[in-house]
Amino acid sequence: MHGLKLVERFKSTQVHAFSPSDATTGKAPSSGTRGKFINHKIKPFSKSKPSNWVSVSETLLPYGLPTTELLEPSIDPNLKPIHFVRTLAELYRRFQICSQSEKSMLCIEQYSLLRSLGDSKLLRRCLRAARQYAGDVHSKVVLSAWLRIERREDELVGVSAMDCSGHILECPKAVLVSGYGLNSSIYEYCQCKKDNPEVIDSPMLIGNECLGLDDEDSDVSFCIGDEEIKCVRYRIAVLSQAFNVMLFGSFLESKLERIDFSQIGISVEGMRAVDLYSRIRRLDIFSPEIVLELLSFANRFCCEELKSACDAHLASLVSTIEDALVLIEYGLEETANLVVASCLQVILRELPSSLYNWKVMKYFCSSEGRERLARVGHASFLLYYFLSQVAMEESMVSNTTVMLLERLGECATEKWQKALGLHQLGCVLLERKEYKDAQCCFEAAAVAGHVYSTAGVARARHKQGHQYSAYKLMSSLISEYKPVGWMYQERSFYNIGKEKILDLKIATELDPTLLFPYKYRAVAKVEEKQIRAAILEIDKIIGFKLSADCLELRAWFFLAVEDYESALRDIRVLLTLEPSYMMFHGKVTGDYLIGLLNHRVQQWSQADCWMQLYQRWSCIDDIGSLAIIHQMLVNDPGKSLLRFRQSLLLLRLNCQKAAMRSLRLARNHSSSEHEMLVYEGWILYDTGHREEALSRAEKSILLQRSFEAFFLKAYILADTSLDPESSCYVVQILKEALKCPSDGLRKGQALNNLGSIYVDCGKLDLAADCYMNALDIKHTRAHQGLARVYHQKNQRQPAYDEMTKLIEKAQNNASAYEKRSEYCDQEMAKNDLDTATQWDPLRTYPYRYRAAVLMDDQKETEAVEELTKAIAFKPDLQMLHLRAAFYESMGNLTSALQDCQAALCLDPDHKETLDLYNRAQD
Repeated sequence: MHGLKLVERFKSTQVHAFSPSDATTGKAPSSGTRGKFINHKIKPFSKSKPSNWVSVSETLLPYGLPTTELLEPSIDPNLKPIHFVRTLAELYRRFQICSQSEKSMLCIEQYSLLRSLGDSKLLRRCLRAARQYAGDVHSKVVLSAWLRIERREDELVGVSAMDCSGHILECPKAVLVSGYGLNSSIYEYCQCKKDNPEVIDSPMLIGNECLGLDDEDSDVSFCIGDEEIKCVRYRIAVLSQAFNVMLFGSFLESKLERIDFSQIGISVEGMRAVDLYSRIRRLDIFSPEIVLELLSFANRFCCEELKSACDAHLASLVSTIEDALVLIEYGLEETANLVVASCLQVILRELPSSLYNWKVMKYFCSSEGRERLARVGHASFLLYYFLSQVAMEESMVSNTTVMLLERLGECATEKWQKALGLHQLGCVLLERKEYKDAQCCFEAAAVAGHVYSTAGVARARHKQGHQYSAYKLMSSLISEYKPVGWMYQERSFYNIGKEKILDLKIATELDPTLLFPYKYRAVAKVEEKQIRAAILEIDKIIGFKLSADCLELRAWFFLAVEDYESALRDIRVLLTLEPSYMMFHGKVTGDYLIGLLNHRVQQWSQADCWMQLYQRWSCIDDIGSLAIIHQMLVNDPGKSLLRFRQSLLLLRLNCQKAAMRSLRLARNHSSSEHEMLVYEGWILYDTGHREEALSRAEKSILLQRSFEAFFLKAYILADTSLDPESSCYVVQILKEALKCPSDGLRKGQALNNLGSIYVDCGKLDLAADCYMNALDIKHTRAHQGLARVYHQKNQRQPAYDEMTKLIEKAQNNASAYEKRSEYCDQEMAKNDLDTATQWDPLRTYPYRYRAAVLMDDQKETEAVEELTKAIAFKPDLQMLHLRAAFYESMGNLTSALQDCQAALCLDPDHKETLDLYNRAQD
């Protein structure tokens, strides 16, 4: 009966989302709305005032407040295995037994599985491993370009697409050499910048003569029209088996001294080049046009050596898109693999700009173009996976994105490849409002084994008016599988009333990182005119997972209660994350709103901003600090120091993509070489190139002694286990940094780092002095270091009190509660860790601590469950390792091995897990 009533309720409560005009007209969105399409942001708001309208200025809220009917959860375009740990473990097992040629694609499969985690360092490691195991030129070309765009080198001023980064895995020349480089480290430097080729005395062509060559008797002539080219018969004969048979076999030509080549299709100059090549085996003396003739000639007469030489020589000439567009056509026509590879490399390294060149895209977007590339070995799943990911980042609704994903599906051979291509095409078609086609793609992806695509099927059905069908589909999924958060989130979208709220509650319990439940509950409170409660609800997710759409929602709420300063702060931070973000679903720019709000808040000078920044930084108000820096950059956009500070705050907030963009901008706006070297050093360090980053720091110091250069050098050196001698060296570097001019914000950090090294060395009094000096200049985080000093001196209460001071100054600071838990009894520690989890459920230490306590109390099942519930939404290496250890102690070696394998898939060199894995196998 309940089911029948539910059906009736669905029939009477059909909800249809508002369709924006740009989508209905089929027009692609502007770059300013790109973020909306990629992240499935809040749907557009009705211009009419809802019944619960709060009285606010029409100027600031021209489209009203959001309503729950227009909120929609996102469909993740990445693979989301239903049994994530089991899938990782299986992948690790396959990697251990596969052939050498299969390892590169297994690394790409791993990359596709880990994309949903959003860990850029983990993804970069997958790509590097894939490149290291790649043996063919095509894969090397694609992967080296992929690594380049992951670092967004296209945004660095003064760096061209074909510049070598210095590492062998990404060197444009090295990738054109076939074969494996397994003996090379992924960080090994290439030699291309060090190579100084000797000057060779090249022969010069003048007319019919070749100066610089010894004369040799010619015994055969090839006639082209009235011209006669004298050649050496045996030298021409050795060019190919065809010539050998012609000139020394039973053919008429073997007895002729003059052979007519007028109808062969080669010019006089081309034939002279053939003669010359047959004598000296070199091509660098010829123009590209002549080499192209030789390539065609070599294909006609099966001259494999000549063809390979022409292929390699022409490949070396490709350096620009213009070169590539000219030569790729010749390469495809003449099946010159290396020429096509070289052209492909230039095109891929010019991404994303080359996406907008129709002359380039015609080779990739059509089935015919793909087939032409396939004939020369350059149409692969790997290529189209890379191209489609870049295209989706640029626009989820463009025709180019659709066509590339269609070609991706044509290249898919394995089950996971088909599932990925179909699921992503479904997501794009869903965004384009092509719901029937989207449903077909999602259904095919689900058949291919991707259970998560069922959520896409449900969404497509709902969009076509079949809400109850979508509800039943998600309910069947929840019954069939062990439920995960996204299942309840998706079902909530089709549910109503109390059942909807319950689904959202369960979704958050299973996966607290899902945005939609917080957004829905917040907007529901707005509809009930509880705007302050709505702000508190959205604060919960913003506190540990900063996103543009949640900041946008909170800004609306602040506008509704006329808290203009808070609204302005959130809009500034939103634009820091996504500078092109358009509010009110692409109707209003953030900058326009800032202009309106500036008239309603107190205006600060640049000096006032520095004081405000100092205050907020001291209070560990990272969001407030970002807003101040954004305001300062409006007045001084070229200030690289501010961009650098911005990047530090973004990294602290776990916004790595935005942080790296700020670092690149800091580097681009550097006013001096020594400053640019520092920012390049941080970019290299953050992308895993430690040695090169250290080299940049040292070069910067040689040019000019500066705080930031010394700080960078010390930071890099301290990033490893330090012996006493190394520690002393780092201490000296930090002292040198403190002698250089800087502000209190950075000097406080240097003092904090110095204190940390003193603690590691056992010099507790010196450490305490550093922390006290840092606190004197308002570096609030030094309370944590001082607490550590007290703890080392067995003074637990002062340590606890010190952390309490930090908590009082930095409210809602999960890490502070987590750290304070180390300095109190078990019950108080549990309370602090519960608070830490409440503020930031992504922090793993509280789960591990609680699980360890349960294990000590011999509550094995509860201990495993504590870890399992966290692993479900954050498959962390440390938690997998600990659960594997629990399983081992319980005698469940099968589960222990699976967790070890999954952990080693995340980090194959993790020593403790390797030891546990080996024990479990014995």
